[in-house]
Amino acid sequence: MRADAKKNYSHLLAVAREVVTEHGPEASMRDIARRAEVGLATLLRHFPTREALFEALLRTSLDALTRRSGELETSTSPDEALLSWFREWVAFALGHKGAVAMMAAAHTNPDSALYAACAAVHSASARLLVRAQAEGTARTDMNGDDLFGLMAALGWLIDLPPFAPRADHLFQILASAILTKSA
Repeated sequence: MRADAKKNYSHLLAVAREVVTEHGPEASMRDIARRAEVGLATLLRHFPTREALFEALLRTSLDALTRRSGELETSTSPDEALLSWFREWVAFALGHKGAVAMMAAAHTNPDSALYAACAAVHSASARLLVRAQAEGTARTDMNGDDLFGLMAALGWLIDLPPFAPRADHLFQILASAILTKSA
């Protein structure tokens, strides 16, 4: 991609992130184009559908979350790394309404645009869990699939308005079920 095209793409994603944060996954493509000060055709050239735009936004966020797991693996104790990762996942879920349902569908669909990003999140979660298990601070009767499932369940639950205010409390309950010592 040419440098100017990459800059335009990044600008569109940044503006789209703001609009989607304000209005959720049903944000108007016209509003995004207007705020980005481009024509709708320009936006649609980069992102032909709302779903394509939302997938691009999710991929960038999931890639950043996955990079963060690498930092946690080397910078903190295994149990703290796992807890931090899980907290960041909750923050991601709270900030990306509708994302968890898309991820759950993409998780087992290699044709999905989100498949690779979901696989990376799954792998990062599993590595952090195994590290905590090896240290004796996480349950040994669960695996990466179990952890990913719990993360997805919590993400789905806090996507529902009645549960969003209880996200931290629900996180604490799950954390205490995963770790062998108090969260």
